[in-house]
Amino acid sequence: MIISDNFMLQPYEFSRLIKEMDELLNSEAEKLTDYYAHRNGIELEQDVFNALNTVAQNTPFEGTIQLVSGASFPDIVAKNYYGVEVKSTNKNQWRSIGSSILESTRIQGVERIFLTFGKLGKPVEFRTRPYEECLYGISVTHYPRYLIDMELKHGETIFDKMGVPYDTLRKLNNPVEPVSRYYKSLLKPGESLWWADSSNLDLESSPATIKLWSTLSPEMKSILTVQGYALFPELLEQGNPRKYNRYSLWLVTKQGVVNTNIRDSFSAGGQIDVFVDGAMLRVPAVFGRIQKFSSLIESTINECSESVLREYWNVGAVRKDRLLQWCELVAIAANSSPNQHFAHEYSYSCVFNMLKSFFGI
Repeated sequence: MIISDNFMLQPYEFSRLIKEMDELLNSEAEKLTDYYAHRNGIELEQDVFNALNTVAQNTPFEGTIQLVSGASFPDIVAKNYYGVEVKSTNKNQWRSIGSSILESTRIQGVERIFLTFGKLGKPVEFRTRPYEECLYGISVTHYPRYLIDMELKHGETIFDKMGVPYDTLRKLNNPVEPVSRYYKSLLKPGESLWWADSSNLDLESSPATIKLWSTLSPEMKSILTVQGYALFPELLEQGNPRKYNRYSLWLVTKQGVVNTNIRDSFSAGGQIDVFVDGAMLRVPAVFGRIQKFSSLIESTINECSESVLREYWNVGAVRKDRLLQWCELVAIAANSSPNQHFAHEYSYSCVFNMLKSFFGI
């Protein structure tokens, strides 16, 4: 990284310095192609530092530039206000993975950052642009990181797509939240954003390990099944094989569990007799399990954050009587079933009243 004295110049003065640095680096790259083609990231930071010092001679920046090793962001800072982040690729392309969107190691006081990119695949070439102008998306390794494209056109940055300026995003306490919200809006049916930070219950954190359903204890299987009932009302829909899709994704991405026979967890048991409002009803065994685990379902619904329920229930708002709202959603799902015999035999009001009786509503 490069640091300078606490003195702020007009942006065009540092931009001119950056342009001269690019010209010097590209001139050297033509003469020393093999040298640059074999430089690693740390070595390239030193090269950029040297070039910037050279062009800074006889300017207000002379003697103020410092290379700071380590994990600080950016790699180059001048006058405690301007910065240069150095990235590179060994391929003959202008794309790469950049820095974390969290910027937790950003040097205090640095406001204007440029990105110097070394394309070390022959022909070797350098380009520098304002940092936020060459970030087109987000990739996730162990944390969300920006994607770099030095040929990105104006108006096509990730910030343009989200409608959130870079300087606004980086100053948020939780910059992942608007990013995950944007990417969730692009999801297609059957897709899930596994790395999204929803800032909610433990059941929303992403797992570090993956297990098979068959290895779980009977108690854990019951808990995960009940949480499925609570979060995905469509599981109560009869005769629709696609009703397990969202729950399956949640089970893998949020709980780290792979269930290769997921239908058995919900459809096993055939039908049972349930006593409701003075009458005996013959219903699918799933309703018997809801009755058995009603207290756990209720606690799961009440402990979930509103943002989680809005997302998984596909509703615009979560009411204060959220348990009653869940009963309505389940009754609607049960009566939108392709199995018209079930929908005809058990009306919305019948299922709704049955569920209310289970919870003593």
